[in-house]
Amino acid sequence: MTGSAGAATPAASRPQGFSFWRWMRSDTRAALALTYLAVLVLAAILAPFIAPYSPTEQNVMNMLAEPTAEHWLGTDDLGRDTLTRLMYGAGNALYAAGLAVGVAVLIGVPVGVFIGFVGGWIDEVVSRVIDAVLAFPPIVLAVAITGALGIGLTNAMLAVGFAFAPYLARTMRAQTLVVKGALYVDAAVGFGASRFHLIRKHILPNAIQPVIVEVTLLLAVALLAEAGLSFLSLGVQAPEASWGGMLARAYSYIEIAPAQMYAPGFAILFTALAFNALGESIRVLLDPTVKKI
Repeated sequence: MTGSAGAATPAASRPQGFSFWRWMRSDTRAALALTYLAVLVLAAILAPFIAPYSPTEQNVMNMLAEPTAEHWLGTDDLGRDTLTRLMYGAGNALYAAGLAVGVAVLIGVPVGVFIGFVGGWIDEVVSRVIDAVLAFPPIVLAVAITGALGIGLTNAMLAVGFAFAPYLARTMRAQTLVVKGALYVDAAVGFGASRFHLIRKHILPNAIQPVIVEVTLLLAVALLAEAGLSFLSLGVQAPEASWGGMLARAYSYIEIAPAQMYAPGFAILFTALAFNALGESIRVLLDPTVKKI
């Protein structure tokens, strides 16, 4: 009896174990999204070595050129190679999205866990502050904070991260309230577990799943925010490459060279779609009501 039960335990637990490669084989959407993002990261890292030209090299004799063998995606209004600037801009885009979401996580998750766990008047006061911040559109709030901090990519993304933090705090607070009332938390309290132990071992691991999904979705929003702020000249400053900055320059020549909009526009679109697709796949993966393959 004992031997058979002991032998059955590992077999029963195996289907519950997570295998990254099995997930990739069973979820084509996640595989495509991660492959695209991996290629984008490699292109950003290796840009100084594989880019065909310098991102700031100008050629006024070859401005707004159509795609050719020398310039696969053409050139911009200063004769700079579009493909090269697209590759260098990928680094700024990924840095911006990661910084903004990282700041949002560092602020929003601890605040959400704290007010959800403590409750009482502290929860009421902080929740009202969160509601007040959420009343402002994130991009408007980011523009205002960027104006106070100073123009630049890092300051702009710090502002975006601050604007995103209340969304994660609200989600984390709601999840903490749910998990805090679970029976296993009551049992841990009965055994004398400290508040720190409850948060670290029980509440945070069981409340973080929706936040992980929201983080991947916010990466796409942060990417669009960076493009928008750079379009307004509040993010990446010339002559550095930025997808939003490339769009801003191309917009000035949209009537005579509309193709200039395509490369940065599609780069932003596909990257945002990849983040969204990855977030949806993670949501399905973490959803206990969905049958796993």
